[in-house]
Amino acid sequence: MRKASWVAVAAGAVLLVAGCSAGSEGGAPHEAAPGKGGGAAGGGGLSAAAVKKEIETAATAAGFTQDATGDAVPAGLENCMVSWTPDTEKAVNPKKSYTDTLDALGKGGWKEGQGVDQGESRFVPLTKSQWKLKASEHTMGEFKMVLFIASDTTPACEELFKADLEKEKAKNKKS
Repeated sequence: MRKASWVAVAAGAVLLVAGCSAGSEGGAPHEAAPGKGGGAAGGGGLSAAAVKKEIETAATAAGFTQDATGDAVPAGLENCMVSWTPDTEKAVNPKKSYTDTLDALGKGGWKEGQGVDQGESRFVPLTKSQWKLKASEHTMGEFKMVLFIASDTTPACEELFKADLEKEKAKNKKS
């Protein structure tokens, strides 16, 4: 299976296991302008650009470089979602870099929740302001993958996520 396919599978697993509901702990509920998304664009807390910068700063300081092939965010969700995928093949020790990234994010104000281990995968939720970050590490033999996927939990973003999900369901029914 191609690396991009594994990224999609793992990203789906992160969202399935960890969820991205506004009703869960850590999200700061507030209204954003309809259709504008949350964060700074919607008058809320952190913007998607600020979240991406925090993840990137922590991950690169921990020894990761960004893998440009694994960072696609669906069109229309750019203000509500951040995806940052390191190139684990270039990291000296991906497991240590993952742990160091989590530590750096914690020092930057991200609150770490209860992690989940599933086989050779580790999922760790973090929260800051209205954002939920799902950090995951996966090992399958020689294959190693790490993902950092953040979602804005404001009502406006939740509506955009629901609309995107419905659009994907409709598209898959036609296939």
